[in-house]
Amino acid sequence: MSQHRHPGAPGRAGAVPALPDLPEATVARLPEYLRALHNLADSGHETVSSEGLASAAGVNSAKLRKDLSHLGSYGTRGVGYDVTLLIEQIEYVLGLTQCRAVALVGVGNLGHALAGYDGFASRGFRIAALFDADPSRVGEVINGLVVQHVDDLARVAAEELISIGVIATPASAAQPVADQLVAVGVTSILNFAPCVLSVPEGVDVRKVDLAIELQILSFHEHRKASLTALPATGGSALTALPGGLAATDTQEAIGT
Repeated sequence: MSQHRHPGAPGRAGAVPALPDLPEATVARLPEYLRALHNLADSGHETVSSEGLASAAGVNSAKLRKDLSHLGSYGTRGVGYDVTLLIEQIEYVLGLTQCRAVALVGVGNLGHALAGYDGFASRGFRIAALFDADPSRVGEVINGLVVQHVDDLARVAAEELISIGVIATPASAAQPVADQLVAVGVTSILNFAPCVLSVPEGVDVRKVDLAIELQILSFHEHRKASLTALPATGGSALTALPGGLAATDTQEAIGT
C-alpha cells in the first residue's frame, strides 16, 4: 500500500510523510490502534503512552512503537503520543479522510444485520446501496435504504461512486457477484460467503468466515484440554492421531 503526500494530507508538525509500502501485519494492526485511539479521545484523553495504547489495542508496546514509526510518529519522551494527531495520521494512511461508499450484495440474515449496523459511518464508510437477486427482497427498506435488484449494480455503482463491495450471499452466488462487482470497477471486496473468490490482479479481497474462526477457537479448546490431561509427573504421553499417526508430546501431535 503505497502512500504519497497530497493536498489533503495532515499538515501539522509530525504529519505523515510520503510512505513506502507498509508491512501487511502493520496495516492489519492500524485499525486496532485507531479504534483504541477513538475510545481514548471519547473519554477525554489528549495523550497516551505507548504502553497505554498497546494495552488498549491488545499488542505489546515494542510492536506498537515499530508500527507507528512507519508513520513517522515516535511520540514525545515523558508525554507519549498526541491522540488527535495520531488519529489523523492513521486515518490518512488508511485512506479514511474521505467517506467511502460501500455496496452490500445479499440481504439475508447476515446482510440484513450488516445493513442495519450504524457503526460504519463513524469509521469512514457509508453503506450507499443494497442489492439482492431475490425478487421478494427487492423493494425492502433497511436502515433507510431500498434494496435494489443486483442487475442494477452497474448503474447504481456509477451514480454512488461505489469503491468497496461487500458480499453476504450464499457461497453459490458469491463468484458471479464478485464478477459483477469487478466488471463495474470495484477493486476492493469484503467476502462473507464461505468460499474462495477468483478475481483479477489488482482486486483486493478480504475474507471473513465465522465458521473458520470458531474452528480455530475449537483447536485451542482441544489443545487446552489435551494439556490438562497430560500426566502430572512430567512424563511424555503418547497421543494417537487419526490414520495411525502418533506423537509423544502435544506440539508433535498438532504438527508444530
